[in-house]
Amino acid sequence: MKDFSPNINLTGQLGSLDWPVFFIILGITYISVFYGLSKKNTDQKDATALDHLIMGRKLTLPMFVATLVATWYGGIFGVTKIAFNQGIYNFITQGIFWYVAYLLFAFFMVDKIAPYKAVTLPNLIEKMFGKKSGILGAFFNFFNVLPISYAISIGLFIGLLTGYSFELSMAIGLVLVASYSSFGGLRSVVFSDLIQFFVMCSGVALVLILSISNFGGIDFLKSNLPETHFSITGTNSIATTFIWGMIALSTLVDPNFYQRCFAAKSPKVAKKGILISTLIWATFDICTTFGAMYARAVIPEAEAKTAYLTYAIQLLPEGLRGFFLAAILATILSTLDSYLFLSGATVSYDLAPKRLRNKKYLPILGTLGSAVFAYILAIYFKGDIKTVWKTLGSYSAACLLLPVLLGHILKTRISDAQFITTCLTGVVSTTWWRNTTHEGFFSNVDEIYIGSLTTMLIYLFFIFKQQTGKSYD
Repeated sequence: MKDFSPNINLTGQLGSLDWPVFFIILGITYISVFYGLSKKNTDQKDATALDHLIMGRKLTLPMFVATLVATWYGGIFGVTKIAFNQGIYNFITQGIFWYVAYLLFAFFMVDKIAPYKAVTLPNLIEKMFGKKSGILGAFFNFFNVLPISYAISIGLFIGLLTGYSFELSMAIGLVLVASYSSFGGLRSVVFSDLIQFFVMCSGVALVLILSISNFGGIDFLKSNLPETHFSITGTNSIATTFIWGMIALSTLVDPNFYQRCFAAKSPKVAKKGILISTLIWATFDICTTFGAMYARAVIPEAEAKTAYLTYAIQLLPEGLRGFFLAAILATILSTLDSYLFLSGATVSYDLAPKRLRNKKYLPILGTLGSAVFAYILAIYFKGDIKTVWKTLGSYSAACLLLPVLLGHILKTRISDAQFITTCLTGVVSTTWWRNTTHEGFFSNVDEIYIGSLTTMLIYLFFIFKQQTGKSYD
């Protein structure tokens, strides 16, 4: 049987067929971007904010599924690192928890948000609670979609491919993606996602199929992996595991989900699209989780964050290696361009003065500025994708999720000022708990629980005061 090395020269592993395959797929992706641009000019010569942000609400079911699925996996080095270290814990925390959130969105949120005819999530919050709430929601929105972890992923990928430093590799990737994300609007992102969707799904499926063919099935994994790799909590506590469940619920205030639903031709398209996407996500997660577990079983000495790639490149034959590399790049690009576009749109549409919203240069400046900010924060987080997810996901879930969710559930709705008070109190309590030392039982209580409890209590307090006829604005 072939010997696998924990450390490889990536370019040295590629044969004469791999490079043409890789660049052909990359070229097709960029052609799809320009095709999206041409459709924009054909369909609507006057590029309005509605067309730029949500394709004039013309997103069909196949395109909805392709762009929604493709948008979710840019942190592939993060999920495969978790699976390499923890096994099926990854499928629970990065899979099942999220599927529950997706289904909640499909069956509960889609019909509730449709009547607002909103363009962005902050625009929806403004219509629900007031103008100031919309602005605060835009700040949450910006940090929620700022593509820090995906900037890290593209930096790791280009660094492995070229040998350049992480910082330089990340800068190159961000410049390339920002160059088309800022000009084409959602339409260009969606058309590129169509190509990336097929490539990324095929690539991870190939790795799992060949792994089973070469090494055998579950018996091989059980005999070569720690028992904890088959535990739903891995080496973590139940409380730590369920933190990811809370973070997954932040999907209910995820701007990309809202944007795709706002862009769909109808609520029926959005609902059906989410259900189909969930099935595809589950299949994809099975492939990446078990693929990374095979990597751990075969080359346990490999560096966790790149082990999946290192393993797959040695597993696949010539030609397919180039295809798989393109699949990894497609996985990263499909998320990076969506998040970079949406963070730029948040600046140019939700935070900019209304008189400037249709200025063509503003989305470009917003996207470029977001790319620079993502770069700086990626350096600050030292390239740790899991920490980025945990930090930003905690604030989104603890401070914004419950106020928006309760706004849909309860008949009585709090005021503009009360919404701001509720969210900012959540920010303060989350930050305070995160930066103080706790002992005994409280040492195991995560800041996400404290922030969520605070926002819920403050929100319900305001509801109670309204129902008793008193105003505390």
